[in-house]
Formats: sequence, structure tokens, C-alpha cells
Amino acid sequence: MDTAVYMRVSTKDQKLDSQELELKRYCKMRGWKNTAFYSEKMSGASTTRPELDRLVRDMRAGKIERLVCFKLDRVGRSLTHLALLVDEMARLKVPLICTTQGIDTSESNPCGKFQLAVLMAVAEFEREIIKERVNAGLAAARERGVKLGRPGTLAAKRGNVLKLKKRGLGVRAIARELRMPVSSVGKVLSMAS
Repeated sequence: MDTAVYMRVSTKDQKLDSQELELKRYCKMRGWKNTAFYSEKMSGASTTRPELDRLVRDMRAGKIERLVCFKLDRVGRSLTHLALLVDEMARLKVPLICTTQGIDTSESNPCGKFQLAVLMAVAEFEREIIKERVNAGLAAARERGVKLGRPGTLAAKRGNVLKLKKRGLGVRAIARELRMPVSSVGKVLSMAS
């Protein structure tokens, strides 16, 4: 497995040199030889970052043993994003190490366990806030009369079902003719009566 080294600068004009030098020095000092580098020149606020996405795929595939970065803000685009990413890393047992901030969430590091617990509490808090907002939004939409969920398809077939019923066809014959489930034909007929 590899040690993943993630580097990011915000603009194309900036250079990754200082991060790369620090991260290579740190990995060498720890004796980590098998390193995979993921680097990007784009804003942290970007919703998709190809190299970070590739890194996450490699973590999920079990190719990554640990993630080393310069600072937390190089990885997460927001506190929510960072907390969710750290939560997934914890489930995958991939520690996060930020060399300039003294963060190391490795299981063998008692301080790292504490840092991870704090980050997980933040992640859980963020998830609950998001859930609360979604539920409040859904309740407000219902209050305004917005119909939620997938639109029904039976209303579109109602006319054809009733026309065939008027011609004397039974429920199964209508279902065969319109290629509908028998139960759906029955439902349309019961709603019509």
C-alpha cells in the first residue's frame, strides 16, 4: 500500500514546490518509501477536484495506507466536506497526517485519537444540521402544497383504462393490452368509481 501525498494550491500561477519539499522530507523522515503523489492547482472551493476524487477512489480500493498533506485546508473545501472526508477515512482506517499542524489521526497516537474524536463530533454535528435543514425545507414545501416524490404514472393511463373497460374488457385483458400490472389497472378503476 502507498502513502498518499496530497498537495494543492489555489491558482495556476502558484507553485507546489514548498509543499512538495516539506511532504517529501516528512515521508523520508518517517521511512515511507512507497508514496503516491496527488497534486492540483485549483480553488479549494471547487466542487470537484479530479486528483482528490482519484485519491478517494484509491482509498476505497484499499490502495492507501495513510494520507499526508501540508495543512487541513489543502484537503477539505469546507468544514463539512473535511469532516465527511475524515469520517470516511476513519471508517477505512486511513489516518490523516497534516505535517505543519501536528495533526496525526493514527490509532497508535493518543493525541491523534483525540483529534479524530473532535473531527468526528464535528462531522456528526454537520450531518445533523444538514438533515435538519433538509427536513425543514421538505416541511415548508409540503406546507406550500408542493407534491413531493416521484410523479404518479397512473393518471396518464386513466383514459385508456376507462376506454377499454367501457368496451367490456376485464382487468387482466386491459393489463395485457396496455402492458400494465393488473394491480395498477385495478387501482385506476377503483379511483374512477
